[in-house]
Amino acid sequence: MTDLRQELASLRLDDQPRRSKRGLWITLVVLVLVGGALAVGWRASASLRAVEVETVSPTIEQTGPAAAGTPILTASGYIVARREAVVSSKIQGRLSELRVEEGSVVKAGEVLARLENPDFLASLERAKAQLRQAEAQIGSNQAAIRRADADLAEAKRQLGVTQRLANDKLATVDSLDAARSRVQLAEAALGQANADLERVIAQREQSRADLQVSQAQLDNTVIKAPFAGTVVKKMAEVGESVAPIPPGVNISTASGAIVALADLATLEMEADVSEANVARLREGQPAEVTVEAFPDRRFRSVLRQVIPTADRTKATVLTKVTLLEKDKDLKPEMSAKVTFLEAGSAESPKTAVPQKSAILVPPSAIVARNGGQQVFEVVNGTARARTITTNGTRRDLTIVTDGLTGTETLVAHPPDSLTDGAAVSPKGAR
Repeated sequence: MTDLRQELASLRLDDQPRRSKRGLWITLVVLVLVGGALAVGWRASASLRAVEVETVSPTIEQTGPAAAGTPILTASGYIVARREAVVSSKIQGRLSELRVEEGSVVKAGEVLARLENPDFLASLERAKAQLRQAEAQIGSNQAAIRRADADLAEAKRQLGVTQRLANDKLATVDSLDAARSRVQLAEAALGQANADLERVIAQREQSRADLQVSQAQLDNTVIKAPFAGTVVKKMAEVGESVAPIPPGVNISTASGAIVALADLATLEMEADVSEANVARLREGQPAEVTVEAFPDRRFRSVLRQVIPTADRTKATVLTKVTLLEKDKDLKPEMSAKVTFLEAGSAESPKTAVPQKSAILVPPSAIVARNGGQQVFEVVNGTARARTITTNGTRRDLTIVTDGLTGTETLVAHPPDSLTDGAAVSPKGAR
């Protein structure tokens, strides 16, 4: 019996090693699960700590000697008429007639409006009457001069007769003195008649001047077009009082004016150019103008003038660009943009300097750090600071000459708190 129990005991398997291996596997599985949970938690925490940023990409273009027609600068401005005027009357009055409307095309000297003029007509008639009276008075004075001249001649004749009789002792001394007195009186009368004639002649000239003034005032009641053009704004109606307008007033704020006139054949563009870029422009430089109303159309143009003064409040210089292509759809005061182009070069292709690639970056992506200029490149969710070298601008973009290859993704508007190695998350990224 005892032997049988010993044999059975020898056949039983030892389960202690089996339980030890099973515990080891369970421990490994638990460690793996815990590690995965920690990794997920770390990623979630890092995601929560990442700064959300906007991103931009550099632009690669050609620099160096640009080919003819290459855009070098863009500026904004407005379409204006080189010849325009606010038309008003030279005198104050009330409109009695208005012959034009907005859009009316007029010729130089064409009547636009009239003022009430009965008082000016009456003044003109009075001046004419005064002139006629002065001319009649002149005729009367001329007749008086002829009579005085005849009286003087008769007095001299009688003096001569009396003188001969006195020489022959046939006339008394008194009669001789009386004859001499009559000659003096006749001479005085002739002198007075001549003076009266001169006075009346002066009155006639005054009457003529008064007549010219009255005629001018009457003419001023007729308002005429100073040049051929188009009425772009009507600023008064019949029955309204109008007055002279000083020069340099704004069309939209002028008070007392009648119409605003513009010569649409002289349309050009005025654009403000930054002081930093104005040295790149020359009179006669080719350009292209686009207007917001027709963004798909380009108008060939040329730089006519760079105004020789700057605006200190805006740090800009005004330029005037002549439109070489006219279009009936263009209107004064339209918003427009001008792109100045590189002028044609006489340099032959064999001697032309090859163009080089330039990397253009928005100025908003560049910050000043550690005494230099830096940008932040986004690499696998991390911001990497990169020091760059710049040289000028093109089309409001900064030219980067060193530090970038042009394929990077950069942080736009980097916050002051952003540092090298900080976690970032591009906006819109999942």
